[in-house]
Amino acid sequence: SSGINAEYGDGLQFPIDPGAGASVCGMCATSASGTNAVRYGTMRENVLNMEVVLADGRVIHTAGKGSRAKKTSCGYNLTNLFVGSEGTLGVITQATVRLYGVPEATAAAISSFPTVASAVETVVQVLQCGIPVARMEFLNPDMISACNSYSNLDLKVAPTLFFEFIGSPSGVEEQAQLAEELCTYNEGDNFTWATAQEDRTRLWKARHNCWYAVKAGYPGLHAYSTDVVVPVSRLPEIVEYCHDLAGEMGVPAPIVGHVGDGNFHCFLLSDQNDAVEVDRIKDFSRRLAERAQDLGGSCTGEHGIGLGKQNLMERELGPHGIDTMATIKRSLDPNLILNPGKVLNMRHLC
Repeated sequence: SSGINAEYGDGLQFPIDPGAGASVCGMCATSASGTNAVRYGTMRENVLNMEVVLADGRVIHTAGKGSRAKKTSCGYNLTNLFVGSEGTLGVITQATVRLYGVPEATAAAISSFPTVASAVETVVQVLQCGIPVARMEFLNPDMISACNSYSNLDLKVAPTLFFEFIGSPSGVEEQAQLAEELCTYNEGDNFTWATAQEDRTRLWKARHNCWYAVKAGYPGLHAYSTDVVVPVSRLPEIVEYCHDLAGEMGVPAPIVGHVGDGNFHCFLLSDQNDAVEVDRIKDFSRRLAERAQDLGGSCTGEHGIGLGKQNLMERELGPHGIDTMATIKRSLDPNLILNPGKVLNMRHLC
């Protein structure tokens, strides 16, 4: 969102930050989020209105032309119908989004832990204590190792949490001190926090370069990124399950997570020319997603359904949920010309 924020001038920001090169309308179509979601939510909570071109060429404004109201109870919630629809119901051409004030002060912090369980338990406790973190990210040892090599860092190769706090200078200091107490309680060490921009950038360098670090750290292998989300109270269980599953199946699986809202990503590495490895990756992704569903979560928190998770969506929503979605799809796109085959399998629509 840095490029978007350059348009707004001083004092305002659009905090949803899914990654480099994202467009606003694309972010709407995928219901994007990112590292700030624990504080600001996803696109679904931050879109007020959209202009959408329907399959037959008609143009609609989902909250009414020109509307910028913060809330409405006027009719069906068309805005959230199209947010996250992955281009299957209409083409989003304009969006009205919420802006926020730029915080007075910002601090970044980092701490490492002896086990995955102790790191993730800290996340739960930070949220239970009501510390209003802006970002809270988890990297497992495989990811830290890759980041050290790629970015010439010397971080301890251990489960690691990255924090960002925002607010007044005194409020930020209080948040950092409370987080440090919880990290220490859970045997975290090397807790370091900083407020200066250059120091914050240095502390977060590993997190920002995760994808590139994985690609560089496993040359010749294809990186497949999958994600799941669970209620925060079940986060320790699913992260440990993912870590153990990787060991059981012999799959390199660096983990990075927006753990403040129960969501994390796993980068699965394989040789695309080896059919056995490819099948193993697919099986890993399926087992992880089903475990998340069984814990009261979802097979995807950010990446969406596309082609790869249609069976998992059916398992999650059930036949009546799928039928309802298919009815909406057929009504808005009777000729099935909008991103055909995505989200809903063609067998659901025939």
